[in-house]
Amino acid sequence: MTKAILVLNAGSSSLKFSVYELASGEHLHLLANGQIEGIPGAPHFKVTDHDGNILLEERWDADVKMDHAYSLKQLSGFLRSRYQALDLLGVGHRVVHGGARYAAPVRVNAAIMTELESFIPMAPLHQPHNLAAIRAVSAINPTVPQVACFDTAFHSTQEPLAQLFGLPYAYFERGVRRYGFHGLSYEYVAAAMRQQQPEIAAGKVVIAHLGNGASMCAVHNGKSVASSMGFTALDGLLMGTRSGDLDPGVVLYLLQHEGLDAQQIEDLLYKRSGLLGLSGISSDMRVLLGNSEPRAKLAVDYFIRRISLELGALAASMQGIDALVFTAGIGENSAEIRRRVCLEAAWLGIRVDDAANDAGKSCISSADSSCSAWLIATNEELMIARHTLAELTR
Repeated sequence: MTKAILVLNAGSSSLKFSVYELASGEHLHLLANGQIEGIPGAPHFKVTDHDGNILLEERWDADVKMDHAYSLKQLSGFLRSRYQALDLLGVGHRVVHGGARYAAPVRVNAAIMTELESFIPMAPLHQPHNLAAIRAVSAINPTVPQVACFDTAFHSTQEPLAQLFGLPYAYFERGVRRYGFHGLSYEYVAAAMRQQQPEIAAGKVVIAHLGNGASMCAVHNGKSVASSMGFTALDGLLMGTRSGDLDPGVVLYLLQHEGLDAQQIEDLLYKRSGLLGLSGISSDMRVLLGNSEPRAKLAVDYFIRRISLELGALAASMQGIDALVFTAGIGENSAEIRRRVCLEAAWLGIRVDDAANDAGKSCISSADSSCSAWLIATNEELMIARHTLAELTR
């Protein structure tokens, strides 16, 4: 039998998955990964092996009623047919919000599910779909252990001062605080830094997770000190469709003078703002970088500006910075964005090596940089698999 861990990352319109084989010495080896996207419209199911070879690709018509439960049935059928001797030890899930209580992965039960549902207002774009995948797995295989791995957990090491808002303290006690997100990505990158550059990892590092969802984190000796995201995944940097940092008075104005209700404001801030809202063209950085329209340039310029401001604030939170690390979709793939961010950060002692940056090298700063710059690919799925295995064998 092949012992394995299944990792699920459920979004509103997609279900991403990875299957890891437990090899000798508890080493996790990727067997397959992929996603079902286009839920519920015109679903597309694609699976590749660890070398990127396509194992399966299917498309369904728009009249197929695809939801997370149906998607998991398709995935389950594929796994049974492809890996007939698969012994599924457990399922690990990315769950965006763990609230103030969950500072580590946890094996899911009914009581925990009820508590995780109470965090939906703090992560309305993600939490409902994360939990829908857990329910769907339970319906298919009620005996398989499931482990929730939280994007907020990595930031639980922050001091209370870094978690506060300037509201009456009673709200902090009731859970209105800065949580931070993308923690699974930061945790993986911090671990990779310890392996690759231990002397730098022990210092003061700012990690920039730049993708459709974007944030930054100050990490000192491998632990989160401060982050750009706060109570929800709306805060901080400009994102694909999310506004990022916003004067709360703007929300009051929209309520009181623009006639928007709470649902309309939620839709505006999560789905119609960010790069898409500023440019009026696209939420995709690749599209905007290749577009000559003034508003495309405006959106990209503002994206860089917000990164620069956050970088200064996070460096201040550690009273210095030894390294800047880029990761996630934009951070890993856009040499232009990395170059511009480094140029704006020249005051911190960063000097970009254009040849290394264009080639996507691990170190993208020049030898004369007093603050180094790095490119490290994140792997949240592997981090979830590690946590799941540790929880199941604890």
